[in-house]
Amino acid sequence: MARGGFTYIMTNKARGVLYIGVTADLAARVEQHRTGTGSAFCKKYGLTRLVLAEPHDDIIFAIAREKALKAWKRAWKIRLIEESNPEWRDLSDLIM
Repeated sequence: MARGGFTYIMTNKARGVLYIGVTADLAARVEQHRTGTGSAFCKKYGLTRLVLAEPHDDIIFAIAREKALKAWKRAWKIRLIEESNPEWRDLSDLIM
């Protein structure tokens, strides 16, 4: 049975440092980033704001999307975020 997942982007401020990740449990992963246990990169740059989350029916698709997004130019990533979240709001309240 396939297990779903999420591709997500964290930041510290609008148009700030971006972190792209993948997880099966988005709420738990965001909480890890907020407490500084999610990744050394997020901890170093204070990336606690969830600005984009894309659900996938299968974790394999989420992993493929993460790899594709990481290869994108920064401007494309910013455009993707701003298409669905132009104010760069923290979306973690919607999932927790």
